[in-house]
Amino acid sequence: MELQGTIKKIGNLQTFDSGFQKRELVILAGMQYPQPISIEFFKDKISLLDDLKIDDEVTVHINIGGREWTSPQGEVKYFNSITGWKISKEDEVTRPKEKKEEPFIEDDNDLPF
Repeated sequence: MELQGTIKKIGNLQTFDSGFQKRELVILAGMQYPQPISIEFFKDKISLLDDLKIDDEVTVHINIGGREWTSPQGEVKYFNSITGWKISKEDEVTRPKEKKEEPFIEDDNDLPF
């Protein structure tokens, strides 16, 4: 699955006591009503964020995961996570070129009769 949007935030590297590392990216995704979407990058994918900056237009390839949690009171809750595994900047090469309208010029020499 892919998300396209503009980078709003690039989080700092977080390292936990277990050695686990992650980094958060927030993009504004959507055309008419952009929504801030938080995407986490883990392990060797963290370095994918190194050359990016705020306001870059990107396409992020993601996986969506879910998990169930039961509180001490017995209430069951569900959580979702979005994990990034590939990201590319949108540049002049990958953006679709605007189609230029060519002017119509009438030429009497092109008439078939």
